[in-house]
Amino acid sequence: MDRTTFVHPLSERYASKEMQEIFSSQYKFSTWRKLWVALAESEKELGLPITEEQINEMKENVEKIDFEKAAEYEKKLRHDVMAHVHTFGDACPHARAIIHLGATSAFVQGNGDLVQIKEALGIIEHKLATLIFRLAQFADRYKEQRTLGFTHFQPAQLTTVGKRATLWIYDFYEDLLEVKRRKEEISFRGVKGTTGTQASFLKLFEGDHEKVKQLDRMVAEKMGFQKVYPVTGQTEPRKMDFYLLSPLVGLAQSAHKFTNDIRLLQHKKELEEPFGKNQIGSSAMAYKRNPMRSERVASIARYIINDIQNLTMTASTQWLERTLDDSANRRMTIPEMFLAADGMLDICINIASGIVVYPKVIEKHVNEELPFMITENIIMESVKQGHDRQEVHEQIRQHSMAVTIGIKEEGKENDLLKRIAKDPVIGLSMADIQRIIDHSSLTGRAAEQVTEFLEDYIYPVLKEYQKDSAYEVELKV
Repeated sequence: MDRTTFVHPLSERYASKEMQEIFSSQYKFSTWRKLWVALAESEKELGLPITEEQINEMKENVEKIDFEKAAEYEKKLRHDVMAHVHTFGDACPHARAIIHLGATSAFVQGNGDLVQIKEALGIIEHKLATLIFRLAQFADRYKEQRTLGFTHFQPAQLTTVGKRATLWIYDFYEDLLEVKRRKEEISFRGVKGTTGTQASFLKLFEGDHEKVKQLDRMVAEKMGFQKVYPVTGQTEPRKMDFYLLSPLVGLAQSAHKFTNDIRLLQHKKELEEPFGKNQIGSSAMAYKRNPMRSERVASIARYIINDIQNLTMTASTQWLERTLDDSANRRMTIPEMFLAADGMLDICINIASGIVVYPKVIEKHVNEELPFMITENIIMESVKQGHDRQEVHEQIRQHSMAVTIGIKEEGKENDLLKRIAKDPVIGLSMADIQRIIDHSSLTGRAAEQVTEFLEDYIYPVLKEYQKDSAYEVELKV
């Protein structure tokens, strides 16, 4: 690798080899050649004078791309598509005359982009399934491990570690459905001509509208697409870039929230992301165990969320049938968003596969807040034994305020239950209070909700992704 030139961090540090291959020059330009083959084959099948020898010559050279020659042509012609038409023609002298017949640049550029997007969505789909597999295992394992719930990051009613994980899973589950939907419903630009009127193809087929319509469908099917845009300008609607890549933004939102929670809980020492044996948390503070993987996810997620603005602006500023100020922007934005989402997902899978839970710390925190949590149950039990509800409520309020001041201002322990047990107005002994603790369902239906959610929603969807359950991630850094 040449260390004197810039290398994109997405390639060097984060994105997988398989995602990088989809946006590589080899994949991009061999796809262009496949499109030219599909076009020539379809034109031949519909009666144009194209020979089998020409088709076979093109097929034999789909992957054999002379990139140096293409670069020379582009420097001379200032046109990337024509540079590759000439390069392909030099490799296929018998087919030269029919390569790109009737087409405009957007035929290979737009359709090629859609092929890449469809393949990239497939990778995202399967990695999302892997992440959901890992989190589902985690949720099921810890569905009964009670823990403090937090609203406003202040202690609230108890939940369970597994129930909290279902909140992460549900976000990713919705992302999976959206990614799959967009991948399955993606349309092909098709064979539309210079301004979308198909005029060049109508001329080739001597005014036969039906053959032009068939050509559109045939090329799409050969490239693996079931639907074709009904109308386009020179390009497919740029608005569709926004729709097709929006699921990546939804995924980034989910991943950011997931890793925010990991970071908050790691601060409380209740759980932590994987930490390597030789990993260094800080160059100065040797004891540090920083949640660097979660922080990295949050950082990449923000990049994806911001990057979608390029596609929204591009779609909104197009002129009439086409303007070229979309080109340079899309060359960067579309690959970057997929490479970033791919790398982000790998880190999330790595985290979800190795979350460490510390039940004793969790229980310690629960017990510190438990006296406040069960005061409503204490009131109800006191009233059952004949005491005045309003008087009991006031006594517990006063005790709670006094205990809170002691904890915050003097660092005292929470002795609320001892105070309550000594209060004659409340009229309950410590044994009575302990029975309330033992028999109260403080986590409600949390464990049952985990089981029902996994069985009713997650496992049915994951049936078609069984192979993805074994996917393993090895992070580069």
